[in-house]
Amino acid sequence: MKTFHSLLLCLILALSGAVSPLFVAHAVAQEVVTAPDYAEWEKTAERAEDAVSAARASDLALEELRAQLAGWREKFSVAQSANKARIETLESQLAALGPVPDGVPESAEIAARRQTLSETLASVRVPIQTAEEAFTRADGLIRQVDGIIRSRQTDQLLELGPTPLNPVIWAEGFGAIGQTLTGIHSEISGAWASPLQNAQFREKLPLTLFLGLLAVVLLSRGRHWMEVLSLRVQSKNKIAWRWLLGFLISLGQVIVPLLGVFALSEALFSSGLIGLRGSVIVSALPPAGLAFFVARWLGVRMFPRSHTSDPYLNLTPEQKAEGRWFSAGLGLAIGLQLIVVAVVEFENLSTRVLLAFVFPLLVIVAVMTFRLGQLLVKHARNDAAENEQQTYRNRIIRLLGRAVMVVVVVGVVLGLVGYFAAAAQLVFPTAVTLALLAFIQILQRLFSEVYALLVGNRDGARESLIPVLFGFVLLFAAAPVLALIWGARLATLSEMWNKFLGGVSLGGARISPTVFLTFAVIFVLGYTLTRLIQGTLRNTVLPKTKLDTGGRNAIVSGTGYLGIFLSAIIAITGAGIDLSSLAIVAGALSVGIGFGLQNIVSNFVSGIILLIERPISEGDWIEVGSHSGYVRDISVRSTRIETFDRADVIVPNADLISGVVMNMTKGSLTGRVIVPVGVAYGNDTKRIAAILQEIAEAHPMVILNPPPGVIFQGFGADSLDFEIRAILRDVNWMLSVKSDMNHEIARRFAEEGIEIPFAQRDIWLRNPEVLSGGGKAPDTSKASEHSEASNAPSDAIAEVDFESTDATGEET
Repeated sequence: MKTFHSLLLCLILALSGAVSPLFVAHAVAQEVVTAPDYAEWEKTAERAEDAVSAARASDLALEELRAQLAGWREKFSVAQSANKARIETLESQLAALGPVPDGVPESAEIAARRQTLSETLASVRVPIQTAEEAFTRADGLIRQVDGIIRSRQTDQLLELGPTPLNPVIWAEGFGAIGQTLTGIHSEISGAWASPLQNAQFREKLPLTLFLGLLAVVLLSRGRHWMEVLSLRVQSKNKIAWRWLLGFLISLGQVIVPLLGVFALSEALFSSGLIGLRGSVIVSALPPAGLAFFVARWLGVRMFPRSHTSDPYLNLTPEQKAEGRWFSAGLGLAIGLQLIVVAVVEFENLSTRVLLAFVFPLLVIVAVMTFRLGQLLVKHARNDAAENEQQTYRNRIIRLLGRAVMVVVVVGVVLGLVGYFAAAAQLVFPTAVTLALLAFIQILQRLFSEVYALLVGNRDGARESLIPVLFGFVLLFAAAPVLALIWGARLATLSEMWNKFLGGVSLGGARISPTVFLTFAVIFVLGYTLTRLIQGTLRNTVLPKTKLDTGGRNAIVSGTGYLGIFLSAIIAITGAGIDLSSLAIVAGALSVGIGFGLQNIVSNFVSGIILLIERPISEGDWIEVGSHSGYVRDISVRSTRIETFDRADVIVPNADLISGVVMNMTKGSLTGRVIVPVGVAYGNDTKRIAAILQEIAEAHPMVILNPPPGVIFQGFGADSLDFEIRAILRDVNWMLSVKSDMNHEIARRFAEEGIEIPFAQRDIWLRNPEVLSGGGKAPDTSKASEHSEASNAPSDAIAEVDFESTDATGEET
């Protein structure tokens, strides 16, 4: 039960445990490396080995011993870096001498120098080797101590004790309560009967009355005043700064009544009538009051009385009222549990008496936690009914609510069976975990409102990515606190933190958070500098040169790739990462690239080739495959083409290098346009050619040198075929020029009476008598030529011949 006595201090302990290693590491880095006192260490190590072998020391004694061992281990870890620079220098000197020659006598001077350096190197390594041996011994002793403590914790959880259903336990519990109350009454009576203490009481009576009156006012009305003021501030206007001001005022719901509890404690102590037993209860009042008022504040924030635009939970007003009552009840029960545990520890009562005291509180906490879990499930159902879908957040909340209900039921059952320690380890941490999760939700909302105040858009700020990422950071930071709540030791968390700071070994190189942070800072600085240089080139330097747009973009892109590459190399070197030790990893990575990433690498190399050779540039009109359009962007992996339908086509760079690409505007915008024209048979071909020549030369986009030409292509099925072939100043205007010329051709041909033919078709009926109801076919020359005798019935289907004639009237 000592674990639960400090539940409310978990936040402070976790923060101190997480932050203190940073200051310790900084302080160690600033110290001069000195040799540890190995004689004193030997005494500590022998004492630790005796304690471990006997395994009879208390948990508190083992924790103190572990702290001493951890301090020694830290000293040995620092000592391992002693003479590091000297050792590197000696190793470099020996490497400069080269290996000992085989079969060839070495000069006496070199041999003597080699022996001197080797002896010096061996002597310099002695302190490091001694520190390494001591570090290994200390680390092993720490692991043994941790093993003993973990074994005891496991045995305590699995210990089967008396069941609380036994009436004898309740009789012992009520007897202990009576003895405690009798003892407190005796202490007060004895103090009142003492003339000296009576005189002190009368002397401090005004102060006692003032503190007592202040405590009554703050406890009875202080929280209510703060709550009303907070609601008034937040309900007037739904803006960020009002919400923040209301939130700060709402903290008074905890601070003001807690001041009342402190005033009450001081009033009781100032009276001089409180003895030892009474002082234990009075000293436990502030942490108990803190538990109650914090739980009530969390309940009011999570289940507000007023309607809010964005509530934490989708519940009805009745359900919110239940949530507030259950939250306050949880705080009251946990506060009473803290007082009871303090009294039991002071009186040194038995486990049976502790069970009689605490088990009713455990059942109350379990029932209220169970009801809060039900409210979480109801929220998920209400929200799913309104939105007609189950979001991921609601699924998590529903799963959390059901898990809470199952855990507290299992805890109560274990307590009834006799596993009271396991029951307490399940029920109380579950309730505190719900409080911690509610506090995280409130902190995330607080950050969202602060962010909304900064960006000036409250609705958009809530949907932005930064508050969501802050929520993930809060969850990550809450992990150590959750571990402490569920029984983890602070020493275990500190050990994990030290291992995290130590990093991991990858291919002989150690990657630690410090190394990673150094790499990230240097790379970000290099990346920022690269972007600044690119911006300067793009906007200031390159516009003053004679390079075209494609060349400028190629230089800017190449500068970016080169800058990022150099930034990565400098960051790796600055972080102290030895790339030579990662040769095996690089070899495995190259195999993966060869098989799995070959297409990406091919496109990357093709992109580099495109930027260097520049067969195409941004703004070029190209045709690749079945796609035609303008090049809008050339990246390192692909090229974006905007078609004439305003659709973007992403083409891998490898297709542009290995395939056939037609560039309409590479090097020059000039290009040829071909306009086909057909005229009816019988027109003067020379006259037609002259008219088309005039039309082509009259267009302003047509270049006259070389002059446009008119080609008489031949005799078509329906027309005499001509073509206008002209070179345009800008081939991008090809369609517009073609349209203009067609309009002009239609106008001139209409003025000159020149016919533009179209395909003609003649229909011949072989048996027209069927269509006329059995009569004879008309006697026409062509019909008689194509008529056929037929004995078909009168309802036969008419046969139709389709024949065409060309411009001369002849059959085709």
